[in-house]
Amino acid sequence: MRTPSTPTDPGFDVVVLGAGLNSLNLTIAFHQQYGMRCTTVVRIPVEMNARTVSTDLVELGADATDEDMRDALLDLAAQRPEGRPALLLTNADSLIAFINRFRDDLEPHYLLAQVPAELLERLADKAEFAELCEELGIGTVPTVVVDFSRQEEDGWNGTAELPWSYPVVGKAANTAEYHDVHFPGKRKVFFLETAAQQQELVADLRAAGFTGRFLFQELIPGDDTAERSITAYRSSRGKVTLLCAAQVLLGEHTPEALGRPAAMVTGDFPTLTDAAARFLDAVDYVGFANFDVKVDPRTGRECFFEINPRIGRNNYYVTATGESVARHVVEDRVHGRDITPVRVTEPVLYSILPVPLVLRYLRDPVLRSRVKRLARTRLANPFRYGPEGLWMRAYATVSGLNFVRKYRAVYPRPTDSGF
Repeated sequence: MRTPSTPTDPGFDVVVLGAGLNSLNLTIAFHQQYGMRCTTVVRIPVEMNARTVSTDLVELGADATDEDMRDALLDLAAQRPEGRPALLLTNADSLIAFINRFRDDLEPHYLLAQVPAELLERLADKAEFAELCEELGIGTVPTVVVDFSRQEEDGWNGTAELPWSYPVVGKAANTAEYHDVHFPGKRKVFFLETAAQQQELVADLRAAGFTGRFLFQELIPGDDTAERSITAYRSSRGKVTLLCAAQVLLGEHTPEALGRPAAMVTGDFPTLTDAAARFLDAVDYVGFANFDVKVDPRTGRECFFEINPRIGRNNYYVTATGESVARHVVEDRVHGRDITPVRVTEPVLYSILPVPLVLRYLRDPVLRSRVKRLARTRLANPFRYGPEGLWMRAYATVSGLNFVRKYRAVYPRPTDSGF
């Protein structure tokens, strides 16, 4: 942990848990806004976190337990001058659960900005999320919930016919419950083209011992460009201070990463940001949140899929507009005050992919022209953040080439469904 003598010392410290782009985008935001280096604590190091100018890395080792991580955080806190505040942040669901598990140990030493465990458990369940949206008049996807804990009961709906034509989408209601279940062909999201495939998946889940809830949803047509992402911050005093929405251009398509946006355009989406704010206020949310939405091209209906109780992997799309995500949590938790609410409408092209690859998948000529124009003037890639060194710029190039190979293998051309 650095001392207050650091030349760019902002008067507080930031500790981020977890590796990869999830953490890098956060530490870049603090570096850009405050000129500071964060401390990133990881079990297994990732080169991008070791090479960035935005953080110092603390490696615990692959065998480190949750207790080891807690102890490391307490050791860092002990090195900090008395009275100096420190934020503890993460951008991974499992590590949010970790912070809540050890909240009593950590809260005396760190400022936290996340929902308590009870609300986290409720929001992490996609079925619960859909029910909340329905109560608030927020559009969601037509869904059948299959509860595998009730599979031995009479009338269990796991073998019942679904009420829509195929294909349909399948996903676990709670990713934490699904994380430790293993079976051949396991995916984060399933694209099921026949009733036989759907029933085969039900059988696989039963055989693997899955006892959570699984969602089967009507497939909303439209390729990746029908998807939207919303990033928000709601303060500990109950004010939504940040709202920013973006249209997805292209998402990742490998089985383990399906659904992660990789290229987006920010803009003005008032109905989406209004709905997001209404939801956050209704549940008395605290901290960063990220919503996944898809717009039904048949009707224009906005269907909210889920809320991620964290800022989201690609949050650099907000920072790139000139609105630092860092200052929202700093003003709230470090300085104890709300800032004037911000709704970002500035257009920026965020992409960790080569622009020619993105353009290849855009079938709307108007959108394609807009992306070309933004690529010349408003292109943002966190791996090309200005103060970074040669290694990160080389990584951006190599990573881009690897993405080209991946898309050729798993998603060689755009489809009407995005699958």
